[in-house]
Amino acid sequence: MAQEHQVIIIGSGFGGQCAAINLLKRGIDDFIILERREFMGGTWMQNTYPGAAVDVQSPLYSIASEPYQWSQMFAERDELEEYTKHVIDKHGLRERTVTSANVEKIEWVDNAWAIETTKGEFRAQFVINATGPLSTPVIPPFPGREKFRGKQFHTNDWDHTYDHTGKTVAIVGSGASAAQIIPAIQPEVKQLHIFQRTPHWVMPRPDRKFTAWQRKLLGITAIYRAIRTAIYFGLETRIVGFKYSRTALNFVAGRKALKLLDRQIADPVLRAKLTPDYTIGCKRIILSNTLYPAIAAPNSTLHDKNDGIKEVTETGLITTSGEHIDLDLLVWSTGYDATDGVISYPVIGRDGAKLSETWSEYPHAYIGTAIPSFPNLFIVTGPNTGIGHTSAIFVIEAQMEYIMTAIDKVRKQHARTIEVREAAEKRYTEMVHHEMEGTVWKSGGCHSWYQSKSGHVIAMFPGFSFTFRKIAKSFKEDDHLIAR
Repeated sequence: MAQEHQVIIIGSGFGGQCAAINLLKRGIDDFIILERREFMGGTWMQNTYPGAAVDVQSPLYSIASEPYQWSQMFAERDELEEYTKHVIDKHGLRERTVTSANVEKIEWVDNAWAIETTKGEFRAQFVINATGPLSTPVIPPFPGREKFRGKQFHTNDWDHTYDHTGKTVAIVGSGASAAQIIPAIQPEVKQLHIFQRTPHWVMPRPDRKFTAWQRKLLGITAIYRAIRTAIYFGLETRIVGFKYSRTALNFVAGRKALKLLDRQIADPVLRAKLTPDYTIGCKRIILSNTLYPAIAAPNSTLHDKNDGIKEVTETGLITTSGEHIDLDLLVWSTGYDATDGVISYPVIGRDGAKLSETWSEYPHAYIGTAIPSFPNLFIVTGPNTGIGHTSAIFVIEAQMEYIMTAIDKVRKQHARTIEVREAAEKRYTEMVHHEMEGTVWKSGGCHSWYQSKSGHVIAMFPGFSFTFRKIAKSFKEDDHLIAR
């Protein structure tokens, strides 16, 4: 017999935590969180690779109602884990979470969502999907990968039982995770081979440790909010370059990135391999003071797109130039299915509508959150909710404005369902992709994980984050069908 609840939250990362906190504030306590892993907490509990840290200033990369006395400007993983546990325990979310409950399917049946999981069946009036866009790791199908007799794993599942010290290691990929792992392990390994398909723009990381008295100041709510606000508006100016002024983008950010590259990479051949041929910001910008020195170290070898992987062998791999490299460890830093795989499980809505068919061309949703024919279903960090210049948590909190208002409307009207109208969703989606045309993500000369297979930029919102929040907060009842 299925467990029944008013709300079921799928995923226990910051999105799920924000949803739970907001429900509790409204006096809604008939909910549970389903977590597919054996532990709860999301990104900063799962990603334990060496060097893991946030790339947004900690006072802003935190839940607005949950300030914290951070030890440094850009928190490292261990402190982010502490913060995650602090939020979970403060609000009693462990008692409301079912772990090892991998969702296998959800279906709209008899005016409720039927949820099938590895821990049994559940039913709920509302479902909030908070699985996150960076939760389904991807490893390209390199020939022979299954033959490798050494150790291999994705950065998302770092095996700490394996000691990489003194070993010959290859890391495949050069994005945000790789940029943190490379300088962390380079001094410890015998030889490090870095396989880079496309170079990333790298800018200095303006990190700093907070002194004891500065941490005390962070504990004062008014000061914490003032610091958050200052950081927020400082970062928000970046959208001017990303969308409105390519000249300003290149002058401010591009010049600073090239200066760092010139200062830290003396070898002109290596510098050429690390110089992007697209506009800065088209792909995710890396913040690091230590990446370039680690790549330039004597025990590191950079393989660019002209010397990629041809196949994996039992003892290592063969490059496209014909070189065989013996390896002890293969680290796959090859990203996630963050666009076409926004939701990894089958979703069947009203009248048998399948989300996979609705999204067959590309994922799209009203305010990145609601979809016609899928009543009472809300997606946290759904299509076009990503932000390349500020905190993702700010956007999650903006989505909560919309989600909680929608739930409130149903409850106050003694209704059963709320569903966005097809015309409203279409109008919103057309607006988003029209606005996207002039952005660096669409026309910056690169192909990134921000784009779906269709070529549409699915990950990013094409404007200021405060604009997104205004849209999410300005609930338009006429855009919805509320029914008993």
